[in-house]
Amino acid sequence: MAKLHVGGAVETLGDYLREQRRQAQMSLRQLAEKSEVSNPYLSQIERGVRRPSAEVLQQIAKALRISAESLYVRAGLIDVDESGARMVEDAIALDPRLTERQKTALLDIYRSFVGADVATDETLAETVTEANSDTSSEETPP
Repeated sequence: MAKLHVGGAVETLGDYLREQRRQAQMSLRQLAEKSEVSNPYLSQIERGVRRPSAEVLQQIAKALRISAESLYVRAGLIDVDESGARMVEDAIALDPRLTERQKTALLDIYRSFVGADVATDETLAETVTEANSDTSSEETPP
């Protein structure tokens, strides 16, 4: 079972699921009912005895109203690097408190910042290069 370092602590998929379930104030039976995954199987997942499929993780994520990708990462199904931006977009898209218009606006803003960071980094690199060449030409005596 994959372990993820979170805030200095090693957290397994089971630990994470248990914490999410508790935060949602759900018993194991309630989660089993909402996710349509058996109570004993959920218990085994939480204890690290069983490794669930992506489909089961999707059902659990839906019942807990969390990102399925966060579960996939903790289960070792995908790498963190592959899922980072996708998790942000999924969190926005799946948030039931947001209207469709708000979701679209947030996604547009997020994508513009991500794109802006790339442009800013390139611009910054050009600026630093130019500044270094100007400084080196000034330092040479005439």
